[in-house]
Amino acid sequence: MKQTVVILSILLMGVLASCNTIEGVGKDVESAGSTIKESAQKSK
Repeated sequence: MKQTVVILSILLMGVLASCNTIEGVGKDVESAGSTIKESAQKSK
């Protein structure tokens, strides 16, 4: 679980670093949230 969080955090930092607008950040955060949700559901 900790390893997954670390990997997702690193990916999220990369995605946020590549955003140019607030709208882009919102879309990226939403995408990351969906990925985390799907990962959590698969690990049940």
